[in-house]
Amino acid sequence: MKRKRMSIKHIAIGKYTIRDWREDDAASIAQYANNKRIWINLRDAFPHPYSLADAKAFLSKAMQMEPITYFAIASDQEAIGSIGLMPGDDVHRLTAELGYWLAEPFWGNGIMTKAVRALSEYAFRELGLLRIFAEPYTTNAASARVLENSGFTLEGVIRASVFKEGRILDQNLYAKLNKRALQN
Repeated sequence: MKRKRMSIKHIAIGKYTIRDWREDDAASIAQYANNKRIWINLRDAFPHPYSLADAKAFLSKAMQMEPITYFAIASDQEAIGSIGLMPGDDVHRLTAELGYWLAEPFWGNGIMTKAVRALSEYAFRELGLLRIFAEPYTTNAASARVLENSGFTLEGVIRASVFKEGRILDQNLYAKLNKRALQN
């Protein structure tokens, strides 16, 4: 199955948008991503501390992806977070893993729930995905709420699956199915 080029020019999510990354997003990414409370819930590939050089390296990679699957969550003024899909391959080619983070000043406003819903629907409709999954650490109750409020179902707990900051952690396995495609 040949993958479609995925590029989002603009998806409105209330006062905010999901959009393609731009080079001028580097300063806001560096500012907001340099936060241990964000890093603690992400993979170690997400640096801490997070510098302007890290932001520029990320943007260079994200903007050259084929298909483009990492997007900015933005206000009218700046990027305030990130959301993306990591498409599977081979027998997992109709599945993608979802990842995201949001700047701390914007937590608790429903922005990420709207972003997860919107990107999921876009990916089902435009990419023909059958399944999107996420694996937040069981210590990340806020992410679990975002997924549940976005229509994801808890499928189980993956025990002792990650090592983060000197601790062995469990992960929740959440998934959302493209019910329209599965009915056909």
